[in-house]
Amino acid sequence: MASATPIVLTGAAGFIGFHLAHRLLAAGHRVVGVDVVNDYYPVVVKQRRLALLREQPGFSFAALDLADAEAFADLVARERPSRVCHLAAQAGVRYSLTHPRVYTASNIEGTLNVLEACRHHGVERLVYASSSSVYGGNTKVPFSEGDPVNTPISLYAATKRANELMAHTYTHLFGLQTVGLRFFTVYGRWGRPDMALWIFAEKILAGEAIPVFNQGQLKRDFTHVSDIVAGLDACLFAEGLAPYEVLNLGNHQSEELMTLIDLLEQALGRPALRNLLPMQPGDVPATYADIAQAQTKLGFHPRTPLAVGVPDFVEWYRSEPEIAAAVAAWRAAGGGG
Repeated sequence: MASATPIVLTGAAGFIGFHLAHRLLAAGHRVVGVDVVNDYYPVVVKQRRLALLREQPGFSFAALDLADAEAFADLVARERPSRVCHLAAQAGVRYSLTHPRVYTASNIEGTLNVLEACRHHGVERLVYASSSSVYGGNTKVPFSEGDPVNTPISLYAATKRANELMAHTYTHLFGLQTVGLRFFTVYGRWGRPDMALWIFAEKILAGEAIPVFNQGQLKRDFTHVSDIVAGLDACLFAEGLAPYEVLNLGNHQSEELMTLIDLLEQALGRPALRNLLPMQPGDVPATYADIAQAQTKLGFHPRTPLAVGVPDFVEWYRSEPEIAAAVAAWRAAGGGG
């Protein structure tokens, strides 16, 4: 059932925000998208996502920076949403090693401004993106929401944990219902060019070696974006949630990085040249989501296995040669670190 008021969605031009907006619009909701459309990766990707969203009835867009507290508060005051979904953030563990202040500005200041706007303008529920990175070097698997998260090993992870603590404070002090979702390695169509799947596909097709960290001894809970947005959708409207929640959204499988590469080789019809490298600072050897709480509270059940999701990404990638070429040119010019 469509909500009577619009849903304000930050990060609407981003990977997950784009897919969530499509799902909400298809269900008849009005969506007010917010994004700064920065150049962390080529803006053409974000512009194409926005162009597709603008074709949908019920979508409107505000190009603004969440660092501008007054502008975002004015938007929330004007739209009066009962639900805000906050997905905007500076992503990427490795980028945080060299650009730390970008993370505090976007992930800390930006989230504070979202919390303040929600507090002052009658928002009933704030759903926001956290990350599996908050588990740090946790060796207990699967990762459960009750596990200690006091030892982040990257600044990106520290900002995401800080978001959870900030949300708790606003729930406790002001009664704002907040739900944080710890995403596990999201992939799929229209994904981010800085993530492994895109980088690997690009390099395999170019006949270049792909970087394989920790000598390939990495495992990830690869979660298809369609499953993530199903969880987000449920989270926005589920009844019976506590005033403060933090939930895992993952595929509940920890799969070898080499399996991802094998599937890419099959889908692309090309062999991968593998450049085996040591572990990167801030990285972890394995992730694995315990999703029991999301199953119980949200009815969350991931449905897309890696063997389906990877070929689907390749099909999309080959269908967007202009986007692929623009990203490859950006990378050749030194983009992406």
